[in-house]
Amino acid sequence: MLALGGAVPASAFAETLIVNSYGGPYEAIIEERIIKPFEEKYGVDVIYDAVGSASQDYAKIKATRGQPGFDVAVMTASQSLQGCKDRLLEKLDTVAVPNLGKLEPTLAAVAGPCGAVHEVQYLALLYRTDKLALAPTSWSSLFDPQLDGKIVLPTFQNVMAVFLLEIMSVMRGGDMIDNIEPGFAAMAELSRQSIGFEQSSAILESYIKDGTVWAMPFWNGRAQLLVDQGLPVDYIRPKEGTIPLIATLNVPVGAQNKKAALAFIDFFLEKSSQEAWVTGYQVGSARTDIEIPVDVRKRQITSKADLDGLKLPDLSRIADKLSEWGERWERDVVSQAN
Repeated sequence: MLALGGAVPASAFAETLIVNSYGGPYEAIIEERIIKPFEEKYGVDVIYDAVGSASQDYAKIKATRGQPGFDVAVMTASQSLQGCKDRLLEKLDTVAVPNLGKLEPTLAAVAGPCGAVHEVQYLALLYRTDKLALAPTSWSSLFDPQLDGKIVLPTFQNVMAVFLLEIMSVMRGGDMIDNIEPGFAAMAELSRQSIGFEQSSAILESYIKDGTVWAMPFWNGRAQLLVDQGLPVDYIRPKEGTIPLIATLNVPVGAQNKKAALAFIDFFLEKSSQEAWVTGYQVGSARTDIEIPVDVRKRQITSKADLDGLKLPDLSRIADKLSEWGERWERDVVSQAN
């Protein structure tokens, strides 16, 4: 692997780098805050491939045996762990990516050795400020009778559903893996309040934007973007705590431009880049040394103190449970929807 500790001449890299990630607001922000500055620094032309979700991207990596046609994939810690297990993603270290050493170890560990944590979001409770007289404080607010027919839930294919199941289990006396029964009972009850289930975050947010839905679980970064658009919405980190969504940068083993890929990852993890990304995309960071405005910091995960309210998922054990839980979700939860 290429060591990036000192100055690296542009000639050391390929002329192009293919980065696979998301479309929508994400694409515009990453182009402005990360990709253009990287291109200017290294003289590399970045081709942005905004196709597929994290799970779909990893499915392509797996189907092509690590040669998906892109050099960097933006995924989540779940795919990072699976990719390491399948030996389809490159392992990363501080020799190749020096800024890995600047990440908070607890969060970095969740992603395993193949993922570089470039952002942290958390499952928040998003609600309409013009529909609810009082701001919610707890996940239990979703069970309020006034929200009957006014919430929407994610499908089980969206990890948001898995995290919500675990949160509900803990809230009702169970745990996040071995005693999940209280979670299924709670979700069956909550399903009866719901108008249905959607997998796409874009579709989920459309319901609350048009007022069909008054409250729902949602990633806090995307929730903040809605707030910034001036919509009558807000979000909370409920008092019972929440689970983080840890996003990663990964390099497939068959990537054609690995040196440039490692340079891109290290650049994304630089202090100034993380500051630009956190303030642009309204997410948290695994770097606790970044300097950002107070109003941004108070709503994001950016310090060791913020970890106190987080329930870190055991993603490897969750992966072993997904098939069983997915069947139960369809049988016991979806069947109860209005």
